[in-house]
Amino acid sequence: MSNELHRALRGHHGLETRLRVQSSGIPLRLFTLLSTMTLAMSACTSEDTLTEPSAEASSARAAGKRYTAVDLGTLGGIASVARSISSSGSVVGWSETTDGQRHAFLWSKGVMTDLGTLGGGNSDAYSINPRGDVVGQSLTAAGQLHAFLWSKGVMIDLGTLGAESSEANGINPAGRVVGFSGTPTGPGHVFLWNKGVMTDLGALQAPSINPAGQIAASTRTAAGETHAVLWNKGVITDLGTLGGSFSRSWSINPRADVVGESLIAGGQTHAFLSSNGIMTDLGTLGGSYSIARGINPARVVVGYSETSEGQQHAFVWVNDRMRDLGTLSGASYSIAWGINPRGDIVGESGQRATLWTRR
Repeated sequence: MSNELHRALRGHHGLETRLRVQSSGIPLRLFTLLSTMTLAMSACTSEDTLTEPSAEASSARAAGKRYTAVDLGTLGGIASVARSISSSGSVVGWSETTDGQRHAFLWSKGVMTDLGTLGGGNSDAYSINPRGDVVGQSLTAAGQLHAFLWSKGVMIDLGTLGAESSEANGINPAGRVVGFSGTPTGPGHVFLWNKGVMTDLGALQAPSINPAGQIAASTRTAAGETHAVLWNKGVITDLGTLGGSFSRSWSINPRADVVGESLIAGGQTHAFLSSNGIMTDLGTLGGSYSIARGINPARVVVGYSETSEGQQHAFVWVNDRMRDLGTLSGASYSIAWGINPRGDIVGESGQRATLWTRR
């Protein structure tokens, strides 16, 4: 996998999301949104609760079984990506339609449903909670990219913090939404949306929120570096790095364990798990880089890594071991974006939304 593709994927549903969109009567343009994502991103496990089996039991089951990859199909087009999976197994992401547009989808029990848009040509779903509420981003009829909440068949425009663009990255069981929006002064800020009210949380990037309302985020330090942080009731805790000058959070679980990516002392990017104030290097699949994108209550982590052969493969990390999830038949790469409490994993392989389940 080339360094160029790796850098592009680091920005996918990331700090700089470039979404090529088209709406009726509007020429194809490149909209650039400074944002938090992954998506997963969100690709997240923010909707998980602690009513699942114990972490020890879940981890043991995950370590003892092999995974099977399943192609979830599309909405009629060629490409699709699965970003998040709920505790019941419902999957959200985006898919190309028969006319080449990109629409958010909800996949459940073998059926992929088009969630539509806010009036424009394209949309993307980033996260789903146990109630089936979905959040993401959509092009409006006016050609702007806005955060949305889809609930009970209706897509709602969440608005912005006073600028043109916003996106919703994560939603917890209570319906609290975390996202990112431009501001009238220019720099983007994280917002917390709850019951119709959008609150500005300041100059952070935040892709994930857990049931307690704790947020996995990233921010600029006084020294000008970007560090992963934990936001908890207005208090920001710097999670540090793996020895380098950069780290970024991507997901948080109900125990406030945070995963993401960090530079190590040698300059490579490695996946990390931050738990109880300790940041652990999760290693790689034999290559130079890895990035963690999702974590469940059992501290099972998923993401993607370069292999020793130079390919990019999805991984699952459990019991201090990183395992290669492989690819769909004939595909050259794979990425894992999210995992649910049961250990079901979603992502993409060969430009198709993919579900990995344990045998």
